[in-house]
Amino acid sequence: MDLLQSIIIAIVEGLTEYLPISSTAHMIFTRELMGLAEDDFFKIFALCIQFGAILAVVTLYWRKFLDFSRWQFFLKLGFAVLPALVLGKLLDDYIDSVMGAPVYIALMLIVGGVVLLFIDRFFQHPTISHEKEISIKKAVIIGFWQCLAMMPGTSRSAASIIGGMQQKLTRELAAEFSFFLAVPTMLAVTVYSLFLKHYTGSGVTMKGYELLASNSNKLSMFVIGNVVAYIVAIIAIKGFIELIKKYGFALWGYYRIIVGGFLLWWFIK
Repeated sequence: MDLLQSIIIAIVEGLTEYLPISSTAHMIFTRELMGLAEDDFFKIFALCIQFGAILAVVTLYWRKFLDFSRWQFFLKLGFAVLPALVLGKLLDDYIDSVMGAPVYIALMLIVGGVVLLFIDRFFQHPTISHEKEISIKKAVIIGFWQCLAMMPGTSRSAASIIGGMQQKLTRELAAEFSFFLAVPTMLAVTVYSLFLKHYTGSGVTMKGYELLASNSNKLSMFVIGNVVAYIVAIIAIKGFIELIKKYGFALWGYYRIIVGGFLLWWFIK
Protein backbone atom coordinates (compact mmCIF):
# COMPACT_ATOMS: atom_id res chain seq x y z
CA MET A 1 0.00 0.00 0.00
CA ASP A 2 1.38 3.41 -0.96
CA LEU A 3 0.60 6.86 0.47
CA LEU A 4 -2.17 7.69 -2.02
CA GLN A 5 -3.91 4.37 -1.39
CA SER A 6 -3.68 4.88 2.37
CA ILE A 7 -5.26 8.34 2.02
CA ILE A 8 -8.12 6.89 -0.05
CA ILE A 9 -8.79 4.26 2.61
CA ALA A 10 -8.64 6.93 5.34
CA ILE A 11 -11.21 9.02 3.45
CA VAL A 12 -13.46 5.96 3.21
CA GLU A 13 -13.06 5.36 6.96
CA GLY A 14 -13.81 8.97 7.86
CA LEU A 15 -16.90 9.06 5.64
CA THR A 16 -18.39 5.77 6.79
CA GLU A 17 -17.38 5.22 10.43
CA TYR A 18 -20.36 7.05 11.90
CA LEU A 19 -22.84 6.25 9.15
CA PRO A 20 -24.95 3.06 9.43
CA ILE A 21 -23.30 1.52 6.38
CA SER A 22 -20.26 -0.35 7.82
CA SER A 23 -16.87 1.32 7.57
CA THR A 24 -15.15 -2.07 7.76
CA ALA A 25 -17.03 -3.34 4.71
CA HIS A 26 -16.21 -0.21 2.72
CA MET A 27 -12.51 -0.35 3.61
CA ILE A 28 -12.29 -4.04 2.74
CA PHE A 29 -14.02 -3.51 -0.59
CA THR A 30 -11.80 -0.52 -1.31
CA ARG A 31 -8.77 -2.70 -0.63
CA GLU A 32 -10.14 -5.39 -2.94
CA LEU A 33 -10.88 -2.93 -5.73
CA MET A 34 -7.36 -1.46 -5.48
CA GLY A 35 -5.85 -4.95 -5.48
CA LEU A 36 -4.08 -4.56 -2.15
CA ALA A 37 -2.92 -7.51 -0.09
CA GLU A 38 -4.63 -8.21 3.22
CA ASP A 39 -1.38 -8.13 5.17
CA ASP A 40 -0.73 -7.26 8.80
CA PHE A 41 -0.13 -3.59 8.03
CA PHE A 42 -3.50 -3.23 6.33
CA LYS A 43 -5.22 -4.87 9.31
CA ILE A 44 -3.54 -2.49 11.75
CA PHE A 45 -4.12 0.51 9.49
CA ALA A 46 -7.82 -0.25 8.94
CA LEU A 47 -8.45 -0.72 12.65
CA CYS A 48 -6.30 2.05 14.07
CA ILE A 49 -7.14 4.98 11.78
CA GLN A 50 -10.37 4.84 13.75
CA PHE A 51 -8.37 6.81 16.31
CA GLY A 52 -8.69 9.84 14.05
CA ALA A 53 -12.44 9.28 13.93
CA ILE A 54 -12.49 9.13 17.75
CA LEU A 55 -10.89 12.56 17.93
CA ALA A 56 -13.55 13.90 15.57
CA VAL A 57 -16.29 13.02 18.08
CA VAL A 58 -14.32 14.45 21.00
CA THR A 59 -13.75 17.66 19.02
CA LEU A 60 -17.41 18.12 18.07
CA TYR A 61 -18.71 17.26 21.54
CA TRP A 62 -15.78 18.61 23.55
CA ARG A 63 -17.97 20.28 26.16
CA LYS A 64 -19.46 16.92 27.12
CA PHE A 65 -16.17 15.02 27.11
CA LEU A 66 -14.24 17.68 29.03
CA ASP A 67 -16.92 18.22 31.68
CA PHE A 68 -15.54 15.79 34.25
CA SER A 69 -18.11 16.89 36.83
CA ARG A 70 -20.70 14.84 34.90
CA TRP A 71 -19.27 11.52 36.02
CA GLN A 72 -22.56 9.74 35.24
CA PHE A 73 -21.92 10.25 31.51
CA PHE A 74 -18.55 8.47 31.68
CA LEU A 75 -19.99 5.75 33.92
CA LYS A 76 -22.67 4.99 31.31
CA LEU A 77 -20.07 4.74 28.56
CA GLY A 78 -17.88 2.52 30.76
CA PHE A 79 -20.69 0.04 31.37
CA ALA A 80 -21.93 0.22 27.76
CA VAL A 81 -18.54 -0.69 26.30
CA LEU A 82 -18.00 -3.77 28.51
CA PRO A 83 -19.93 -6.25 26.28
CA ALA A 84 -17.83 -5.28 23.26
CA LEU A 85 -14.57 -5.59 25.21
CA VAL A 86 -15.37 -9.09 26.43
CA LEU A 87 -16.90 -10.48 23.23
CA GLY A 88 -14.34 -8.71 21.03
CA LYS A 89 -11.51 -10.53 22.78
CA LEU A 90 -13.29 -13.89 22.66
CA LEU A 91 -14.18 -13.55 18.95
CA ASP A 92 -10.93 -11.96 17.74
CA ASP A 93 -9.84 -14.89 15.56
CA TYR A 94 -13.33 -15.23 14.05
CA ILE A 95 -13.44 -11.52 13.17
CA ASP A 96 -10.03 -11.75 11.48
CA SER A 97 -11.18 -14.69 9.35
CA VAL A 98 -14.45 -13.05 8.24
CA MET A 99 -12.69 -9.81 7.27
CA GLY A 100 -11.27 -11.74 4.33
CA ALA A 101 -14.69 -12.92 3.10
CA PRO A 102 -16.11 -10.15 0.88
CA VAL A 103 -19.16 -12.15 -0.30
CA TYR A 104 -20.29 -12.67 3.29
CA ILE A 105 -19.80 -8.96 4.05
CA ALA A 106 -21.80 -7.95 0.95
CA LEU A 107 -24.67 -10.13 2.14
CA MET A 108 -24.56 -8.47 5.57
CA LEU A 109 -24.75 -5.07 3.89
CA ILE A 110 -27.95 -6.12 2.10
CA VAL A 111 -29.54 -7.67 5.21
CA GLY A 112 -28.73 -4.58 7.27
CA GLY A 113 -30.14 -2.39 4.52
CA VAL A 114 -33.47 -4.19 4.62
CA VAL A 115 -33.63 -3.68 8.39
CA LEU A 116 -32.94 0.06 8.04
CA LEU A 117 -35.80 0.42 5.55
CA PHE A 118 -38.26 -0.43 8.30
CA ILE A 119 -36.46 0.78 11.42
CA ASP A 120 -38.38 4.06 11.64
CA ARG A 121 -41.66 2.10 11.56
CA PHE A 122 -40.55 -0.27 14.30
CA PHE A 123 -39.78 2.49 16.81
CA GLN A 124 -42.27 5.28 16.28
CA HIS A 125 -42.84 6.53 19.83
CA PRO A 126 -39.54 7.56 21.44
CA THR A 127 -39.70 8.90 24.99
CA ILE A 128 -36.04 9.79 25.66
CA SER A 129 -34.62 12.91 24.02
CA HIS A 130 -31.69 13.82 26.30
CA GLU A 131 -28.58 11.91 27.27
CA LYS A 132 -29.22 12.51 30.99
CA GLU A 133 -32.35 10.36 30.72
CA ILE A 134 -30.40 7.28 29.56
CA SER A 135 -30.02 4.90 32.51
CA ILE A 136 -27.03 2.63 33.01
CA LYS A 137 -29.29 -0.35 32.24
CA LYS A 138 -30.31 1.16 28.90
CA ALA A 139 -26.67 2.02 28.13
CA VAL A 140 -25.61 -1.59 28.73
CA ILE A 141 -28.41 -2.92 26.50
CA ILE A 142 -27.27 -0.56 23.73
CA GLY A 143 -23.75 -1.90 24.33
CA PHE A 144 -24.97 -5.44 23.68
CA TRP A 145 -26.67 -4.28 20.49
CA GLN A 146 -23.35 -2.79 19.41
CA CYS A 147 -21.80 -6.27 19.61
CA LEU A 148 -23.79 -7.28 16.52
CA ALA A 149 -21.24 -5.22 14.58
CA MET A 150 -18.61 -7.87 15.27
CA MET A 151 -20.04 -9.48 12.14
CA PRO A 152 -18.20 -7.35 9.52
CA GLY A 153 -20.67 -5.62 7.24
CA THR A 154 -23.24 -5.09 10.00
CA SER A 155 -22.04 -1.59 11.03
CA ARG A 156 -21.21 -0.61 14.60
CA SER A 157 -23.08 2.65 14.09
CA ALA A 158 -26.21 0.94 12.75
CA ALA A 159 -26.27 -1.67 15.53
CA SER A 160 -25.89 0.84 18.35
CA ILE A 161 -28.37 3.30 16.80
CA ILE A 162 -30.97 0.54 16.44
CA GLY A 163 -30.25 -0.45 20.03
CA GLY A 164 -30.80 3.14 21.12
CA MET A 165 -34.10 3.42 19.29
CA GLN A 166 -35.21 0.08 20.74
CA GLN A 167 -34.58 1.66 24.15
CA LYS A 168 -36.93 4.54 23.25
CA LEU A 169 -34.28 7.11 22.31
CA THR A 170 -35.12 9.59 19.56
CA ARG A 171 -33.34 9.14 16.23
CA GLU A 172 -31.05 12.09 16.89
CA LEU A 173 -30.14 11.03 20.43
CA ALA A 174 -29.63 7.41 19.36
CA ALA A 175 -27.16 8.61 16.73
CA GLU A 176 -25.37 10.90 19.19
CA PHE A 177 -25.09 8.19 21.84
CA SER A 178 -23.70 5.90 19.15
CA PHE A 179 -21.02 8.55 18.52
CA PHE A 180 -20.23 8.77 22.24
CA LEU A 181 -20.06 4.99 22.62
CA ALA A 182 -17.68 4.79 19.67
CA VAL A 183 -15.00 6.67 21.62
CA PRO A 184 -14.23 4.05 24.31
CA THR A 185 -15.01 1.20 21.90
CA MET A 186 -12.60 2.29 19.18
CA LEU A 187 -10.01 3.50 21.68
CA ALA A 188 -9.98 -0.02 23.13
CA VAL A 189 -9.65 -1.53 19.63
CA THR A 190 -6.75 0.81 18.85
CA VAL A 191 -4.89 0.06 22.10
CA TYR A 192 -5.42 -3.67 21.69
CA SER A 193 -4.30 -3.67 18.05
CA LEU A 194 -1.17 -1.61 18.70
CA PHE A 195 0.05 -2.80 22.09
CA LEU A 196 -1.47 -6.20 22.93
CA LYS A 197 -2.12 -8.13 19.74
CA HIS A 198 0.69 -10.07 18.03
CA TYR A 199 1.15 -10.27 14.26
CA THR A 200 3.10 -13.01 12.50
CA GLY A 201 2.41 -12.33 8.81
CA SER A 202 5.99 -11.21 8.15
CA GLY A 203 7.42 -14.39 9.65
CA VAL A 204 8.46 -12.51 12.78
CA THR A 205 6.14 -12.10 15.73
CA MET A 206 5.62 -8.41 16.47
CA LYS A 207 3.15 -6.19 18.23
CA GLY A 208 1.36 -3.54 16.21
CA TYR A 209 3.46 -0.58 17.30
CA GLU A 210 6.65 -2.56 16.60
CA LEU A 211 5.46 -3.29 13.06
CA LEU A 212 4.79 0.42 12.45
CA ALA A 213 8.09 1.50 13.98
CA SER A 214 10.00 -0.95 11.80
CA ASN A 215 9.25 1.04 8.62
CA SER A 216 9.19 4.84 8.36
CA ASN A 217 6.87 4.75 5.32
CA LYS A 218 4.30 2.68 7.20
CA LEU A 219 4.52 5.00 10.19
CA SER A 220 4.00 8.04 7.94
CA MET A 221 0.97 6.47 6.25
CA PHE A 222 -0.45 5.60 9.65
CA VAL A 223 -0.12 9.17 10.97
CA ILE A 224 -1.40 10.81 7.78
CA GLY A 225 -4.28 8.32 7.61
CA ASN A 226 -5.43 9.29 11.09
CA VAL A 227 -5.30 12.99 10.24
CA VAL A 228 -7.34 12.47 7.07
CA ALA A 229 -9.88 10.25 8.86
CA TYR A 230 -10.24 12.92 11.57
CA ILE A 231 -11.00 15.74 9.12
CA VAL A 232 -13.41 13.71 6.98
CA ALA A 233 -15.22 12.25 10.03
CA ILE A 234 -16.02 15.74 11.33
CA ILE A 235 -17.76 16.55 8.06
CA ALA A 236 -19.56 13.20 7.95
CA ILE A 237 -20.91 13.45 11.51
CA LYS A 238 -22.38 16.91 10.93
CA GLY A 239 -23.99 15.83 7.67
CA PHE A 240 -25.38 12.59 9.10
CA ILE A 241 -27.26 14.30 11.95
CA GLU A 242 -28.95 16.67 9.51
CA LEU A 243 -29.90 13.84 7.13
CA ILE A 244 -31.52 11.63 9.76
CA LYS A 245 -33.53 14.61 11.01
CA LYS A 246 -34.96 15.05 7.51
CA TYR A 247 -35.11 11.54 6.07
CA GLY A 248 -34.67 8.98 8.86
CA PHE A 249 -32.77 5.77 8.06
CA ALA A 250 -34.51 4.53 4.91
CA LEU A 251 -32.02 6.46 2.74
CA TRP A 252 -29.14 4.45 4.22
CA GLY A 253 -31.13 1.24 3.83
CA TYR A 254 -31.48 1.78 0.08
CA TYR A 255 -27.80 2.69 -0.13
CA ARG A 256 -26.73 -0.52 1.63
CA ILE A 257 -28.94 -2.69 -0.58
CA ILE A 258 -27.69 -1.10 -3.80
CA VAL A 259 -24.00 -1.17 -2.81
CA GLY A 260 -24.27 -4.64 -1.27
CA GLY A 261 -26.00 -5.99 -4.39
CA PHE A 262 -23.37 -4.51 -6.68
CA LEU A 263 -20.51 -5.85 -4.58
CA LEU A 264 -22.12 -9.27 -4.33
CA TRP A 265 -22.33 -9.37 -8.12
CA TRP A 266 -18.75 -8.11 -8.39
CA PHE A 267 -17.26 -10.81 -6.19
CA ILE A 268 -19.22 -13.81 -7.47
CA LYS A 269 -19.22 -12.99 -11.20
